[in-house]
Amino acid sequence: MNREKLAQAAIEEHLAQLNDWAIDQGKLYRHFVFSNFIEAFGFMSQVALLAETMNHHPEWSNVYNRVEIYLTTHDAGGITELDFALAKQIETLI
Repeated sequence: MNREKLAQAAIEEHLAQLNDWAIDQGKLYRHFVFSNFIEAFGFMSQVALLAETMNHHPEWSNVYNRVEIYLTTHDAGGITELDFALAKQIETLI
């Protein structure tokens, strides 16, 4: 998988293929709202397992039933195909 920073046009093309994801602070971003903390934490556990298998880990936060996820490839200095691949895998959990 290509770990080179994507050009803006490529980012927009990939972004159009995802639901509810956006660019925030130069990173791929989405927030999720669940019924309760247990559902939010369970989701985070599933994402953690995906991220570990891809060796690509999100920046994220959790407050009660909300989870915010930011994806970027730090060693590339921006968003790469790897970020979009992880976002698509996260989408399968919803």
